[in-house]
Amino acid sequence: MPDGTTIIPTRRPRRRQDPERTRAAILEAACALLAKDGPEGLSVSQVAQLAKVNRGTAYQHFQTREQLLEATTTWVSEKLRRAVFGEAPVNSDVATLGDAQGVALRMAEFAMENPALGRVWLFELLASSRPASDPFWNQFKTSLEKFARSDQAQPGIDVDVHAVMVLIGTLLWPVFVRADSRSAKDRRQLVERFSNEMLRLSLQGTMRPEKFPELDAHLRAARGDKARRASAAR
Repeated sequence: MPDGTTIIPTRRPRRRQDPERTRAAILEAACALLAKDGPEGLSVSQVAQLAKVNRGTAYQHFQTREQLLEATTTWVSEKLRRAVFGEAPVNSDVATLGDAQGVALRMAEFAMENPALGRVWLFELLASSRPASDPFWNQFKTSLEKFARSDQAQPGIDVDVHAVMVLIGTLLWPVFVRADSRSAKDRRQLVERFSNEMLRLSLQGTMRPEKFPELDAHLRAARGDKARRASAAR
């Protein structure tokens, strides 16, 4: 300047980092990669690139691929738990004994809308040496244990076996019917087909039918609708 005054440029304040938002972005990206390529295609550097996060920042959250995979699996499990049980705590009776139809429907809906993620989560759970640490498995098994001890259940239920059979059926059904290539209407019909059949098997196997008159009526109506559609198609 002519008068000798020196102008010091103003520095922009550094944007404050939000660790929780960054972690969520990393986990979202990891879910996308898991759904696309499976566990074998997961790496911290690839996830950082997809999440548009500095690689060094990503490694601050997850030092290894194994840590990232475990955290992502837990995150998917928590999403599944909230989709099925809402905010009900593990030891609550809400959505446990009296809402068999709702639980079956919500599980099937989650599986149908997230076929790849559901499959990856299931395989990680089955391979885990610590399944009790998984959020959804913990609440799902606790719910079944409470049901098995109630007067609504048939005697002699093997909770572990029954829980695994239900999860395998629910999460692999969308793979069998190619859910990712179906329309929303088709997926909804497939959800209803699967949940109704699971409920029918439960009503004839683990449940005492006289304790669930509304569910029995619902399944009878569903069978009537199915028979009428088959008759009309002939």
